[in-house]
Amino acid sequence: MTILPDVMPPLPTKNRWRRSLAPADAFAWLSKGWHDLTVQPMTSLSYGLLIFLASVAIVGGMFRLGWDYILFPAFAGFMVVGPILAVGLYEKSRRLAAGLPVSLVNMIFVRPQSGGQILFAGVMLCLLMITWMRAAVIVYALFFGLVPFPGLEHIAPMLFTTPTGWAMLIVGSAIGGLFAAFSFAISAFSVPMMLDRRVDALTAMGSSTALVWNNLPVMLTWAVIVLALFLLSLATGLLGLIIVFPVLGHGTWHAYRAVADEAAV
Repeated sequence: MTILPDVMPPLPTKNRWRRSLAPADAFAWLSKGWHDLTVQPMTSLSYGLLIFLASVAIVGGMFRLGWDYILFPAFAGFMVVGPILAVGLYEKSRRLAAGLPVSLVNMIFVRPQSGGQILFAGVMLCLLMITWMRAAVIVYALFFGLVPFPGLEHIAPMLFTTPTGWAMLIVGSAIGGLFAAFSFAISAFSVPMMLDRRVDALTAMGSSTALVWNNLPVMLTWAVIVLALFLLSLATGLLGLIIVFPVLGHGTWHAYRAVADEAAV
């Protein structure tokens, strides 16, 4: 009979995705984002103004084309593509940390280390946004049938004063939450990572998901901050985006540096 040698079980390895971060660190990222805004503020504010003007043009075009029924899904979709729109703000924060000169030109015409991979990631995020908007229309049709959208002035009574409206809100919120969680996980660090490193889009998105999952308390806090400030911008008729978008963009870069710096990709 053959006697097998003793085999020691493998020792547990260190989780390379986990960081020693507390939820309060998310507010430190926000503070650093504000600091970056105040350094050569006109560059960041001009960038925020461009985002505001583009958003107003899109919303105005939707009303003009009679697409107001997808206005709210479009606002939610903005948060999906927001990380790719903020790439110029990441570039400013990167340049400030490296002691390089900053101008609006090099914030708009960014040259990421990953080359065209960042464009590929942008296309995927746009497709995710379109899928979410289509899903929202399907959810509306499942609950209200082929009834035309009643208009923004009638949507609140229809949703909050009828059982069907409440049911649609619950189901729609659950589905929207899944889209939001997925998009946040894949985009929280992938876009700044592709700006900073030579990495392909799928690897960056996978790394971003692993980093978010393994640092959930601080990342959930950051997600709540982002959502709260975005809702504040909506309450100001999108005018708040001029300041809020740059602060969040710069803050996201500092979140990336704090969380993803040690990750091997």
